[in-house]
Amino acid sequence: MPAKAKVTKEMIVDAAFSIARQAGAENINARTVSERLHCSTQPVMYHFATIEELKRTVYARADVYHSEYLMNMKKPPRGAALGIGMNYIRFAIEEPHLFRFLFQSDYFSGKTLLELIDAQELLPVLSAMQKALDMRLEQTKKVFLTVFLFAHGYASIIANNALKYDEELIHSQLERAYRGAILAAQEETT
Repeated sequence: MPAKAKVTKEMIVDAAFSIARQAGAENINARTVSERLHCSTQPVMYHFATIEELKRTVYARADVYHSEYLMNMKKPPRGAALGIGMNYIRFAIEEPHLFRFLFQSDYFSGKTLLELIDAQELLPVLSAMQKALDMRLEQTKKVFLTVFLFAHGYASIIANNALKYDEELIHSQLERAYRGAILAAQEETT
């Protein structure tokens, strides 16, 4: 009789991440993960003491996936923040379950916007923007915050199926917010 294949922690996280993408994080449980892996629930509970622990691990992975997605610009626009903002909205369209998990769940609660902007995970995004804008980091954070608020509003509406995606309209409105934020940041230094 051949030995049973060992179910690793990484395999469990992969399966749970896939469930979060396809059906939503609320559908991650020992049964759904074990079904996806064609095993019993025992390996899931062996590697993760609670489903909450598994969901937090999947949340961290989704956060990394989202950051990589933001930095992969399909059509590089005139500004890094604008491209990142449009990718943020595209992410909500292409990955609505992950978007809701990352930004509209209890896993995101308890953080302020200032904590979000100061998070280590955001540093690559801010660094790219800072270089492109040739501004101090504090100015760049203000531009990012403005673009983020506009992009998050559009993305939230779209991810919850309340608005049809009109790339041209959204791009022009986001660009106006972006240009306005840059001008405001520049005026603060003069």
